[in-house]
Amino acid sequence: MAHWNVGIDVGGTFTDLVAINEHGEIRATKTPSTPDQSDGVINALARLAGELGEDLSAFLAGLPMIVHGTTVATNALLEYDGARVGLITTKGFRDEIEFRRSYKESVFDPRLKPPHPIVPRRSRLGVSERVDFKGNVLTPLDEDEVRAAVADLKAQGVTSVAICYLFSFVNPAHERRTAEIVREMMPDAFLSLSCDVLPEIREFERVSTTVVNAFVGPRVHAYLSHLESRLREKGFGGELFIIQSNGGVLSADEAGRYAVNTLLSGPAGGVTAGSFLGTMSGHDNLITVDMGGTSYDIALIENLRPAVTTESWIGRYRIALPMLDIHTIGAGGGSIAWVDSGGALQVGPASAGSYPGPACYGRGGTRPTVTDANVVLGLLNPDFFLGGEMVLDKAKAVEAIRREVAEPLGLGVVEAASAIIDLVNNNMANATRLVTTKRGHDPAAFALVAAGGAGGIHAGKQAEELGIRTVIVPALAPVFCALGDNVADLKISESRTSIARLDQLDFEAFNEVFQEMEARARKRLSEQSIVKSFETRRSLDMHYVGEVHEVTVPIRSRTRRITKLNLDATLNDFHVLHERLFAHKDVKQPVEVLTLRLDLIGIRERPRMNAAEFGEEDAAPALKGHRPVHFAVEPTIVPVYDGGRLKPGNFILGPAIIEQWGTTIAVYPGHECLIDAYGNVIVEIGQGGAAG
Repeated sequence: MAHWNVGIDVGGTFTDLVAINEHGEIRATKTPSTPDQSDGVINALARLAGELGEDLSAFLAGLPMIVHGTTVATNALLEYDGARVGLITTKGFRDEIEFRRSYKESVFDPRLKPPHPIVPRRSRLGVSERVDFKGNVLTPLDEDEVRAAVADLKAQGVTSVAICYLFSFVNPAHERRTAEIVREMMPDAFLSLSCDVLPEIREFERVSTTVVNAFVGPRVHAYLSHLESRLREKGFGGELFIIQSNGGVLSADEAGRYAVNTLLSGPAGGVTAGSFLGTMSGHDNLITVDMGGTSYDIALIENLRPAVTTESWIGRYRIALPMLDIHTIGAGGGSIAWVDSGGALQVGPASAGSYPGPACYGRGGTRPTVTDANVVLGLLNPDFFLGGEMVLDKAKAVEAIRREVAEPLGLGVVEAASAIIDLVNNNMANATRLVTTKRGHDPAAFALVAAGGAGGIHAGKQAEELGIRTVIVPALAPVFCALGDNVADLKISESRTSIARLDQLDFEAFNEVFQEMEARARKRLSEQSIVKSFETRRSLDMHYVGEVHEVTVPIRSRTRRITKLNLDATLNDFHVLHERLFAHKDVKQPVEVLTLRLDLIGIRERPRMNAAEFGEEDAAPALKGHRPVHFAVEPTIVPVYDGGRLKPGNFILGPAIIEQWGTTIAVYPGHECLIDAYGNVIVEIGQGGAAG
């Protein structure tokens, strides 16, 4: 009997599953997502078991592990549907969470409301205590005040307590003692300590991240406990892991305690899959884009390592943990096209969602969307949506575009549909520039990985505009995040603030901090049976003395101890990176280290992927027929290929359409594509029309 590893990603519309066995056989499936995400997970597993001719219990009993990407934390924060949170902090600092360093999303909008208070002011209580920046106790912790604060929170019905004191990242003793008192008086409360969640300098970032962990933690913990219990009841005997925002996976138990780490759990899988695809395709530098029904997620991978940021805002709350740098805009197949009061065409960010969905779904939706425009232009086959599982109504798409866009703008329906597609392509290209050009990267140096159900239709035009020469549409594009769940390694990210001038560094103390961080990380991963080996990656947050923002620079070292030679190389890398990001460097200016970072990678055995031998270039055996497609106002009759029948080595010259289960790929005029050994579609972009 084959042994399968399973990755499951729960999205807003579908729950995706990818299973890979030791022979390299791959199975993928989709089921509708459910309000209780565990139902969608069980349904997907049951569907796969049925396709394999097995009983669900027997199938689950043979699974060594399941890796799960979930939106529970994200939904809880975006919908402000988390726990009732209380905050205990240093007296006089309970409003730090509202001051937000004076940050305002729209500086010139006087009507912009403040963020929804996930911890109301009455539930933010200060107590007498104070530690200085060196960790010395200036004011002892007043335990009577702590007990009074806990009693107050308990009376308010608080179920989750965040604790964040000044300079606890240097000396956490007061936070630890406060936690002991909370456990005595509220044994069932969820606890979130800043010295555990984010032991770094900067009070606002630390308190915001700690409060968010307290807000989403009980929901995530309850969901994972519920899911694991259901899986055990149905016979699952393996280990359940959750993919984190940093692209690594963690045990369900650890993920429940540090729930803030799962805020980008779903899209993180797609970025991890992109890095894995790069190793297969020979491309080290990639831009991954995932276009679904509602959003368009973009991430950068350089030298096979995804870009990471500590400057994320989610649900208007600051998350300062290392997270994959994923930029999201409201551009998907369901994005609604509309004409504003000034007579200008707009697309998104509002989405028709799944229900009622685009007009062509025939579920009552009347507003035109990107999907409707693709149907009108012939890019989508109404009879082969989701592999033929759903039939689209072209007449309803035509009517919606005519009424809402074409007539108000004085255009024909085809012209209006083309304008919708041009605008959404432009929006997505501009969003891609935010993670490339505006961060010192030339997009032409990267290949574009187009995932998601809608990515393959739009990627060619975006590549033209950005000057990108190669587009890769993965064989598993519709379930790409679930593939990433299957290939992600375990990962623990540790950080410690340790401020010092680089030219005055105490090497003994410096190395001791890194060793303590590694020991803590190894302890957290020590019981994970799937780890085959460990890899340690270290980096420094550095800035010129006087700057207020840092640059994270990897340390190039093969040994456990960092030497002066290593730091000299790191300093040089800092100057280069600073110039690339800010067009400025000053090698004579002293440099300061602010925070030490360590990633411990628990490397798991990678699934086997079978490469097929290249065959004939002629793709004629996969030809389904021809149909008119509007690449311009006048239609072009183009060949349409069945993606499931294309073989490695098949070559297709554009214009053409490739229809696959769950996605459609447009090969635009002047482009050409090749099917690689793994079934991925490699599109080479003609640069005659490139703008960038």
